[in-house]
Amino acid sequence: MAKPEYKRYVLDSFALIAYFEGEKGQESVIGLLERAAKSRCELFLNVVNLGEIAYIVERERGFSKTQETLARIDELPISICETDRRLALAAAHLKARYPIAYADCFAAALAQDKDAALVTGDPEFKNTGADAEVSLVWLE
Repeated sequence: MAKPEYKRYVLDSFALIAYFEGEKGQESVIGLLERAAKSRCELFLNVVNLGEIAYIVERERGFSKTQETLARIDELPISICETDRRLALAAAHLKARYPIAYADCFAAALAQDKDAALVTGDPEFKNTGADAEVSLVWLE
């Protein structure tokens, strides 16, 4: 069965790390980036998840690699979305209900806000029930 195509997607840190590191799911992210470049879909990233990417890259590869990664993200057809009180409280509501990391809840809350599918391969989202509130697109 073919995966449904959405018009809007939120990428979590797992998805972008997979893209940059050539991990499982990279091809799916490349496909979404190509669609977005042709205006066939919209891609979003929460600024909290951008920070998550930054600390992961800096911890594993150093500060200069972090700066390079952030510059590359800025060149991609992804809208970086700020977090306000409303979104922070929506993320808190998800965190209270599901055993998911708080940063991941920001990605899920943004997906709800944008009526978008959340692109992830993060095992934290498996079998939590969060898929009842957010459409998940699993990286494969």
